[in-house]
Amino acid sequence: MDPLEALFQPLTVLVNRQISVTTPAREICENIAGSVVAVQVKDSPLALYFHIHADRLSLSGRYEQDPDVLISGSLLSLGKLATPDAADAIRDGSVELHGDARVAQEFQRLLQYGKPDLEEELSTIIGDTAARNVGELTRKVLAWGDDVRKTMRQNVSEYLQEESRAVPSRVEAEQFRDDVNTLRDDVDRLEARLRTLEGGR
Repeated sequence: MDPLEALFQPLTVLVNRQISVTTPAREICENIAGSVVAVQVKDSPLALYFHIHADRLSLSGRYEQDPDVLISGSLLSLGKLATPDAADAIRDGSVELHGDARVAQEFQRLLQYGKPDLEEELSTIIGDTAARNVGELTRKVLAWGDDVRKTMRQNVSEYLQEESRAVPSRVEAEQFRDDVNTLRDDVDRLEARLRTLEGGR
């Protein structure tokens, strides 16, 4: 078994479990059964092939024919496919799609429906209360990470604009733009005046 396939096989089992109990997911499988969707990490040979059956997905690390859909992007952007941000990732070009657009759209919906509830899965191993606590801790850590990223972005922006002066502030950039527009208008008027003077000779 391909190492990448072995890594994602347990996740496929969880996704298939969700598909089996979710009517819209089963309907999607029936609609695009027989299709193959390739997911490739951009600028690398790493690829997974999802074979869609009437009631489940299967996974392989190799496929000799052309898939119905090829989805490529960085690991980070590919991770967005199973989130509500999938459309944004496709629109901004961080995820590229080639092939049958209908199958690609249905596959993205299938991933959303089939996304495993990790807290629920964890509760079968460590119990409901412990799983809830782990889930709450995970959500707090993720929220903290978002706050840190936003603060870092703001601090870097302020440093570049205010401290190092490497980047102009928004006010300075707007003033520069206005100055350029004024200069352009002055040059246009000067050219018109010169043409008038030359015409009067």
